[in-house]
Amino acid sequence: MDKSKQPSKEAVRNWLQSRQEERRPLPDPQQIRRELGWEMVRAEQDERTWRLAD
Repeated sequence: MDKSKQPSKEAVRNWLQSRQEERRPLPDPQQIRRELGWEMVRAEQDERTWRLAD
């Protein structure tokens, strides 16, 4: 079974570092999830759940 996963810790660290270099406050958690691709993982999991239910 193909299992999607969250971004690596290194990817999150790189993202946080780039945000700090921009000297802007962190966005809300929902925006962070979108930028790191976590929403895509959730959508894929939901899609698989619906397929299994059919």
